[in-house]
Amino acid sequence: MAQGLLDSRIRKEYLKMFLKEAIFSKTSIEAVAKSLDACALRARALANNLANAATPGYRRIEVDFEARLKQALDGKMPNGSADKAGHLPLGRPDLSQVEPVAYRSEDPTLPGEVNNVDIDMEAAKLAENQLLFLYGVKFIQDRKGAVESAISSIPRS
Repeated sequence: MAQGLLDSRIRKEYLKMFLKEAIFSKTSIEAVAKSLDACALRARALANNLANAATPGYRRIEVDFEARLKQALDGKMPNGSADKAGHLPLGRPDLSQVEPVAYRSEDPTLPGEVNNVDIDMEAAKLAENQLLFLYGVKFIQDRKGAVESAISSIPRS
């Protein structure tokens, strides 16, 4: 149980850092829109996990996105590209190429004693995901409002 509390605190601090550094300080609407896409995929994955909490052998679905977005926004990482089709990409990925990826967790623990879905953790992740989604929507609304305000203040000739 103590490990779960620690994980929850770490996730909260990571979320604060992610929102502050990646979304609200140095990004564009494109990055936030991709974040909303990740939230939508994560919500579907979490709903699927909760629906299958009693299914024997079910493995929960996780979504990988934030680390990829952070890498794409990292100005310290050099730009690079692969020169041949089979080569690994080098350097910072282009933001347009960053997409959320859903995968089956290989976590061997069985917190629900039937599979690796912990209902309490999934519900907490769902609440966290909803907050992130709402922050993203608010950010886009604010940016849209700023653009509309700037456009409406332009004198018409």
